[in-house]
Amino acid sequence: MKTGMAMIFQNPDGCGRDDREVYTNELALGAMAEPLGFQSLWSVEHHFTDYTMCPNVTQFLSYFAGRTKDIELGSAVIVLPWHDPMRVAEEVAMLDHMSNGRMILGIGRGLGRIEFEGYRLDMNKSRGAFVEYAQMLLEGLERGYCEMDGEHIKQPRRDIRPRPFKSFRGRSYAAAVSPESVEIMAKLGVGILVIPQKPWEELIPELDSYRAKYLQYTGTEAPPTLQFGWTYCHEDEQAAYEGAVKYIGAYYDSVLKHYELRADHMKNLKGYEYYAKMQQGIREVGEDAAVKFFLDLQIWGTPEQCYQKIAETSARIHSDHFTGVFSYSGMPWDDAERNMRLFAREVMPELQKLPPVKQRIKAAAE
Repeated sequence: MKTGMAMIFQNPDGCGRDDREVYTNELALGAMAEPLGFQSLWSVEHHFTDYTMCPNVTQFLSYFAGRTKDIELGSAVIVLPWHDPMRVAEEVAMLDHMSNGRMILGIGRGLGRIEFEGYRLDMNKSRGAFVEYAQMLLEGLERGYCEMDGEHIKQPRRDIRPRPFKSFRGRSYAAAVSPESVEIMAKLGVGILVIPQKPWEELIPELDSYRAKYLQYTGTEAPPTLQFGWTYCHEDEQAAYEGAVKYIGAYYDSVLKHYELRADHMKNLKGYEYYAKMQQGIREVGEDAAVKFFLDLQIWGTPEQCYQKIAETSARIHSDHFTGVFSYSGMPWDDAERNMRLFAREVMPELQKLPPVKQRIKAAAE
């Protein structure tokens, strides 16, 4: 099983840091990834708030392409409706050349109203735009040129230069939360990036449906999913619990704030019906219960407990690649480094011993 780490550049109110300090220290943590043995390094695109201060993922990855030799470089994700997909195709191809083919392409649709409004975009059009942009991007990276005559984009044929030099099939993924998105990803022939945030009894059938539809649309089996998790690892079980409650709990509070999940505006948005139900569910169960539910899905505990939870989730969602987020919610830098180093020393070697998930599932069934 592969292991990675993700940088999210959070700077929550009240932690007493300026953005320069956050960038200096987060980049220092990122520089440790390859020496510690992580096999991939990731970040995620967001704008305008302290939730995640990485507005250009390919720029971030290009920086580490020059600082590293072998580690894979992943976008988790580039939010396509916020971009010209022709430009994205060029940036992705360029990064893949500069990194000698080490990029993992992750794409998504976007959910934050503040971000859509900041770019003067209508969220009601995001699903249709995402489908057309993704199709143009993915096809373009395979054939070396982009062309699309769609409702949301009309792109005359133009070559991607530098030309893509290897296929992105098998290394293209999308973040999908709603059942409708799962259908779209199967049609596009991309893998699924999973951040556990919904009940297993909902997620597992959706992933089963995705695999069946992927086979139907592409004629091949779907790739294993990518598994992400907010991670707090500590030698002492009680300290691990307290750190998880404090920092992972605060992270989910930042999710509620950034995406306005306490509000009800998504009930009037086309294509966001699932998230409207999520908003309603949070109001019904209460924020404390929602935070606890998210906390229970993430990775925290002693090294052995972290290993067991990742392995169990991997088998549930058919994942061969776990990526942890180790620094978030204003966590002190020395604690973030301790967290990351302990995971790399005690958990990662055991995960990397795991056989491919298909073998594990087959063995468990026999």
